[in-house]
Amino acid sequence: MNGPLPAFPESPSPRAPRATVPAPAHAVQDREVATWLARRRHHHGAYPLERLASVADAARVSVVIPAKRTADTIGRILDVTVAPLVAAGVVDEVVVVDAASDDGTARVAAAHGARVVQESAVRPDVGPCRGKGDAMWRALHVTDGDVVAFLDADTADPDPAHLRGIVGPLLTDPTVAMVRGAFDRPYRTASGRTEPHGGGRVTELMARPLLNLHRPLLSGFRQPLAGEFAARRTLLEALPFPVGYGVEVSTLMDALDRVGLDALAEVDLGERQNRHQPLRDLGLMAYAVLCAVERRIDRDAAAPVGLRLPWEDGAVRAVPVDERPPVAAGRAATGPRDGAAAALAASAPGRAARPAAVRCAP
Repeated sequence: MNGPLPAFPESPSPRAPRATVPAPAHAVQDREVATWLARRRHHHGAYPLERLASVADAARVSVVIPAKRTADTIGRILDVTVAPLVAAGVVDEVVVVDAASDDGTARVAAAHGARVVQESAVRPDVGPCRGKGDAMWRALHVTDGDVVAFLDADTADPDPAHLRGIVGPLLTDPTVAMVRGAFDRPYRTASGRTEPHGGGRVTELMARPLLNLHRPLLSGFRQPLAGEFAARRTLLEALPFPVGYGVEVSTLMDALDRVGLDALAEVDLGERQNRHQPLRDLGLMAYAVLCAVERRIDRDAAAPVGLRLPWEDGAVRAVPVDERPPVAAGRAATGPRDGAAAALAASAPGRAARPAAVRCAP
C-alpha cells in the first residue's frame, strides 16, 4: 500500500511500579520464631561433660539453688547434678540460698559441699526475703561467676544433664546471653498413675498463652517458667527481679527486650519430676505470673493488692508481686557490694579467678 503509514495511538506511559506491601507483622514474627527454633533450640546431649571441661576457662560459673524445706531432695541434687561439673572444673562455686528451713535443709546442703547462706541475711537493709525471686536476686550479691545458673531444689530425679544443658551454650557460644531449660513434665497421681504431659499446669494455662498474645517472639519457648536457667551476670544484673513466682517469666521477657531473641536459647533437658502443688495453690502462682506480665505490658498498671479466695469467705490472700531493682543500678548508686554481702561471699574459699567472660552489652 502506497501513501503514508497509518497513525497508531501512542503507547501509554509505563505503569508506575507497584508499591511494596510490607509483610504482616505476624508473618515477620513467624519467620523470626522459625529461625530461632532452628538455630537456638538444643538438646543437652550436645554438651557432654568432656566438651564443657575443654572450654571451662571461658567463664567462671556460679550455681545458685534457692531452697525451702527440701532436705529430702537437696543432697542428691548436689551429688548427682552439680558435683560432676565441679569435679571437672566447669563449676566454680555452689551456693544454696536457704529460706530458714526447719527440716535441716541447710545442714544437708552443707554436708554435700554447698556454701549455704540464709536468704534474709543477704541485703538485710531491704528487709526480710519475700520469695523465690527475692532469694535469686540476693544471690547475685554473694556470688561472683560470669555465668550464673539457677536450679530448683525439689527435683526428685536429678541428672547432670540439667546443669550441663543450661551452661553449655553460654560456655561454647559468646553470642548467647541466656539459656532456659525445658523438660517433659509427667504428672504422677496419688494412685501412682503417670500422665505423660500432666505437669506444668501454670505454664500451659497461664504463661504460654500470655506470651503468645503479648510477646509472640517468645512463643517458641516450651517452658517459660522453668526454674532451671542460666545467664551471663551482666544481663542478670541489668534486670529487675519480681520477689515471687513471677521471676522466671519476667526475666525472659526483659531479656528479650534487652538483648533480642537470637541471644536467647532453650535446651531440652529430658524428663523431670518435682513436687506438684494443689490446684488452689497454683492459682496464687498463676496470679504472680499474670501480675509480672501485666506490669511489662502496662508499666503504669495499678499495684495489685492480692487474690480474693471465694471459698474462704472472700478473704484476700497477699501474693508477693513487688520487684527488686536491677543489681547493677544499686551498685552504681552505692558502689561495690555492701559489707554483709561481701563477707558472705568471702566466707568460703573460691577458685582462682578466670579470664573475664564475653559480656553482653548493657
